[in-house]
Amino acid sequence: MKEGNIVLTPITQTDGQVKNRPSVVLRCLPPYNDLLVCGISTQLQHYVKDFDEIISHDDTDFSSSGLLSKSLIRLGFLAVLPSQNIAGTIGYIAPERHQRLLIALSQHLTHNIVT
Repeated sequence: MKEGNIVLTPITQTDGQVKNRPSVVLRCLPPYNDLLVCGISTQLQHYVKDFDEIISHDDTDFSSSGLLSKSLIRLGFLAVLPSQNIAGTIGYIAPERHQRLLIALSQHLTHNIVT
């Protein structure tokens, strides 16, 4: 699995149900190469400005994503999964989009930290 890949994997939903859904591999984590992923949804109304990303047919990386419709990459929908939980890879996002997602998540996690 490579960072920036879009994979299908079972993720627990907010209602407790487990559902196979597309997710972006954000990072491989030591020491066991578990994967930090964020879920992808077609529920665009959940978009969080300056945090999430919308990927649509007009984007240069949409065709390589393997997604079928305009979708929301939700940084607030994170999971850490063992690589054997991945059902398969359907595509990938552009390195620039992957970098933007990592920066947005990092900035959110480090915002207003009191030392």
